[in-house]
Amino acid sequence: MQKLSQEELNERIAVLRRFRTLLEQQRAKFAEYLNVLEHQEAKIYTEDAQSLMNHTELEGQIVSSICSLQKVIVPLKTMYEKERSFYSMEDAVPVETIQKELASLQQKVITQNEKNRILLKSHLSQLRKQIDGFSNPYRNAASVYARNTATAGTRIAIEI
Repeated sequence: MQKLSQEELNERIAVLRRFRTLLEQQRAKFAEYLNVLEHQEAKIYTEDAQSLMNHTELEGQIVSSICSLQKVIVPLKTMYEKERSFYSMEDAVPVETIQKELASLQQKVITQNEKNRILLKSHLSQLRKQIDGFSNPYRNAASVYARNTATAGTRIAIEI
């Protein structure tokens, strides 16, 4: 192993701390996202359209926040993996733990999202069946304006 200057060592420690902080933020965002998805599932069952719409908007905000965090995390992860041998095990262990927890949360989010998607599809198909079952009482009725063909379309001339 080569000898590092204090400045290089401090820089690498700063990268590790920033990487760990960003991973913790992303883990918190995924936990929040999972919570929103679980509440959304309950709203699907209760057929609360307004709450579903609010949850969907909140979901979009969280996903955009996760994506912006991911844009910062990817280069830091590359730097971390390239320089991993220079970090002590006690510094690297929390990062590894956070990454495992994050992967687990991501899998839970994917599962919950799929579950909600299936619920929404089935609910939508039930609504379509209900709509198809409705009958229009005015389906065969003629327009009230077309009853008398003699007056329909007649012009009135007004003299000035």
